[in-house]
Amino acid sequence: MNLLNILLQAPAAPQGQGSMFGGGYSGILMMVLIFAVFYFFMIRPQSKKQKEIKAQREAMRQGDKVVTSGGIYGKIRDIKENTITVEIAEGVRITVDKNSVFATAQDIPLETK
Repeated sequence: MNLLNILLQAPAAPQGQGSMFGGGYSGILMMVLIFAVFYFFMIRPQSKKQKEIKAQREAMRQGDKVVTSGGIYGKIRDIKENTITVEIAEGVRITVDKNSVFATAQDIPLETK
C-alpha cells in the first residue's frame, strides 16, 4: 500500500472521547495557531522593515551619501518624484529609480580626486 493511503486512513477516535485538543475543534485550533506563528515571525517583521525603508526614502535630501541596489555608491544631486540623480564621481551622474536606493551611507567616505 502507498504510505499516503496508510496515513490518511488513520483510525478515528471512539465516540465520546475527544482528541488532544477537544474533539472537532482541533483542526481550527491548529490553523489559528499556524496563522499566529506566521504573523508574529514573518508578516509583522517584514511590514515593520518596509515602513522603515519607506521613511528612510522620504527623508533623503540632496547631498546625502547613498548606496543603490546595484552596489553603486554616490551622493544625491537631484530628487524628483520617482527618480534620483546620483553623482558617482566628479562630473559623472546617473539617474536611478527612487525604489532602487536601499540605504543611506553616512559613514562611507566618497573620494573625489
